[in-house]
Amino acid sequence: MNLDQITSVSGEFDKDLSSVIVLKELEELRIKYLSRNGIVSGLFEKLKDVPKEEKPAVGNKLNALRNYITENFNLAKIKLEEKGSAGKQSIDLTLPGTQRQIGSKHILTQTVDEIKSIFKGMGFSTFEGPELESDYYNFEALNFAPDHPARDMQDTFFISKDFLLRTHTSPVQVRVMKNYKPPIRAIMPGRVYRSEAVNARSYCMFHQVEGLVIDTDITFAELKGTLVFFAKQFYGNDLKYRFRASFFPFTEPSAEMDITCYICGGKGCKICKYTGWLEILGCGMVDPNVLINCGIDPEKYTGYAFGMGIERTAMLKYNVQDIRLFFENDFRFLKQF
Repeated sequence: MNLDQITSVSGEFDKDLSSVIVLKELEELRIKYLSRNGIVSGLFEKLKDVPKEEKPAVGNKLNALRNYITENFNLAKIKLEEKGSAGKQSIDLTLPGTQRQIGSKHILTQTVDEIKSIFKGMGFSTFEGPELESDYYNFEALNFAPDHPARDMQDTFFISKDFLLRTHTSPVQVRVMKNYKPPIRAIMPGRVYRSEAVNARSYCMFHQVEGLVIDTDITFAELKGTLVFFAKQFYGNDLKYRFRASFFPFTEPSAEMDITCYICGGKGCKICKYTGWLEILGCGMVDPNVLINCGIDPEKYTGYAFGMGIERTAMLKYNVQDIRLFFENDFRFLKQF
């Protein structure tokens, strides 16, 4: 081994290093030159065969070669690592952020929230109850006797003889009256079920918001004032309204509230069946028998109740022609709201 051989190894390393473009190739180059069995180690093994007078010069040259290869290897490794890191994590902080696509509230939820907000402003609390209900709470406590013909007004999904899917949220009114002493001022939103044919105007599942007020000296005039205020807040101040006598087993007297059709302005159209009026809710003074069933003295307390269907309310306000659209999850429909 002589000095020329060492110089040729240095040139060979430079040539090999110039062709390296990835870290894997650089690691192969390290093994070739700097590993225990590499070229540089092999040269140091041959140093023992060099004549004594030439060993100092050859030894210095070998140390310089090892340092040169090691230094250039480390520099090449740093450059390749920086290049790879920049390719993976390059971020331009001056660019605008990517907008996240998030969902929105369903139109029925929006409608319930708006109704709740209006009644909350009038001092109403919100209560909820079970959807699987007993016959007692759904019918009997609300003045539906076992053979009462009014039971035929509602087609019921019975789970067993004594349990059913609630047909209205009125059972929550019973639970509130049994568990809270008057004065009571509350609304009860929730999902209800009825065995009805599914078509554009009816569905086997829908939502209701019912309200209840129990206190001393409650009058039908206060009921009308509350509902007129709600209707104007929800549908607009320009509407006209009327109350028509009706029948519900749990209220007496009972009424239904109509408002002028905002589609035709009261002139008559398909939506209002050419009457100029739209029914929005049912209401009435709580029947004394219901108060007695709930442990409230009808001689001391009176009250009123009302209820409205959320789907029907939303259909009227937003001119939706088919109730099934609320449940089909068609994005083309839902994104409009």
